[in-house]
Amino acid sequence: MVLAELGTSISRALQQMSNATIIDEKVLNECLNEITRALLQSDVQFKLVRDMQTNIKKIVNLDDLAAGHNKRKIIQQAIFNELCKMLDPGKPSFTPKKAKPSVVMFVGLQGSGKTTTCTKYAYYHQKKGWRPSLVCADTFRAGAFDQLKQNATKAKIPFYGSYTESDPVKIAVEGVERFKKENCDLIIVDTSGRHKQEAALFEEMRQVAEATKPDLVIFVMDSSIGQAAFDQAQAFKQSVSVGAVIVTKMDGHAKGGGALSAVAATKSPVIFIGTGEHMDEFEVFDVKPFVSRLLGMGDWSGFMDKIQEVVPMDQQPELLQKLSEGNFTLRIMYEQFQNIMKMGPISQVFSMLPGFSAELMPKGREKESSAKIKRYMTMMDSMTNEELDNTNPKLMNESRMMRIARGCGRQLIEVMEMMEEYKRLAKIWSKMKGLKIPKKGDMSALSRNMNAQNMSKVLPPQMLKQIGGMGGLQNLMKQMGSTKDMMGMFGGGDK
Repeated sequence: MVLAELGTSISRALQQMSNATIIDEKVLNECLNEITRALLQSDVQFKLVRDMQTNIKKIVNLDDLAAGHNKRKIIQQAIFNELCKMLDPGKPSFTPKKAKPSVVMFVGLQGSGKTTTCTKYAYYHQKKGWRPSLVCADTFRAGAFDQLKQNATKAKIPFYGSYTESDPVKIAVEGVERFKKENCDLIIVDTSGRHKQEAALFEEMRQVAEATKPDLVIFVMDSSIGQAAFDQAQAFKQSVSVGAVIVTKMDGHAKGGGALSAVAATKSPVIFIGTGEHMDEFEVFDVKPFVSRLLGMGDWSGFMDKIQEVVPMDQQPELLQKLSEGNFTLRIMYEQFQNIMKMGPISQVFSMLPGFSAELMPKGREKESSAKIKRYMTMMDSMTNEELDNTNPKLMNESRMMRIARGCGRQLIEVMEMMEEYKRLAKIWSKMKGLKIPKKGDMSALSRNMNAQNMSKVLPPQMLKQIGGMGGLQNLMKQMGSTKDMMGMFGGGDK
C-alpha cells in the first residue's frame, strides 16, 4: 500500500527526533520539514500543510516549556492532533441499523471502482450480521450487470438486474421493492457512471434517488486524482445529497493523502478506503485509528475487532489453557495460521500493532509471507494425527519428513524449514508455561500474571525494541486496559 510510504516517512522523522540528545528548534524544524515533504509528495494541498506546520509551532513553543516536560511526547501529540484535524470533516455519516431496511445508493465516475466497491461494502456488512443485497441500476456500461452478478455470486450476496430493461429507474425501484419483501436490511443500488461529469449523469442520479429514496448516498472516488478530489466531491455533493465518500485504489499510487485531505475539506465524511482488488482489502476509515497506524502507533481497538471476528469467545479459554500447559503442537500452529489468514492482509494486521511500521513488511513481502503460510499449511495437511499432536521434535525424523514432502509435492528442505519455524514458535509458546488460568468470573488472576515483565520475556527482541523497550511495553499494557483485551490478544497475538 503506497499510503504506507507516507506513514514510513512520518515515522522516520519522529524516530530521528526521538534519537536526538536535545530537542531544540533545529531538531523540531528538521522533523517538521521531513513531515511536510512527505505530505506534499502524497499530493496534500500546500495550504493545508503550511497551516499544519504553523499550528504545531504555536502549540510546541520550546522556550515556554518548563524543564521536566517530555518534549518528544508533546511534539508527537501535536503532530497527531494536526493530522487528525486535516483528515476529519467533523461530520458523522448515516449508519445502517440491523433488522431495519436501509437503502444505500452508490454514485461516481466510470472507472472509479464503484461496482467492486458495492460488493465489498455488502460483504463487509454481511460479515457483521447484516442481510445485504445488490441492485444493478447501471444500464449505461456494457458488462456492468455481469460484473456485479459475478462479484455477488462469489460473495454469496443476493442480486437483481436486467439484461433487457434499459430504464435504470425502473430496475432500481423493482430491485428495492423485491429485497424489502425478502427482508434484506441493507439494499445497495449501483448506478451508472460516466467518463466525465455530464449533465445526463447527474439527472439520472437525481431520478434514481427520487424513486428509491435512499437513506444514504455514497460517492465512490478514485484516489489517484489527488487534490482534484475536492472539486469532484463538491460537484457531486451539489447535485445529489452525498452523505459519505469511499476512496478507492489507495494501494496503487502516491496521491492517497491528497485525496483524503481534499475530501475532508468538503466536509464529506470518508467512511471506507479500498486498499486492493480483493474483498477483504477494504478498511473502515476512522480518523484517529488511521492516523495512529500511519504514525506507527498502532490501533488496538481495530486489532481486537479482527481477533473477535476470527476467534470466537468460547474458544479463547481453551487457547489460554493450552498456553498455560506450554505444549505447542503442529496442530496448534496450523490453527493459528488459519486465524491469521482469516484476519485479512498481513500488512493491515501488522499496522494495527504499536511499534510495527511498514518497514517490517516491505513492499512485495506480504504476498511472500502469505504464500509461505499457505505452503506450511499444505505440508501439515500431509501429516498424520500422531505427527500433528506430537510434542517431541525427535519424532519428526528425516524419513517422516521425506514422506510429507512427497505427499504435498514440496522439497525436503522446505519441510525442514517449516520444522525450524515450528521450533522457534514452540520456544516462544513454552515461556507461557505456568500461566495461571482464572476460574470463570475471576479475571484478576490473569491480570496479576500478565504484567509487562512476563510479556517482555515472551515478545521477540525486535518487536520489544520497536515498541520502545520495557517503558514502551508498560505504556502499551495501560493502553490495552481491560483483561478482556489481554484474553483477546492471546486469542490471536501469536498467530
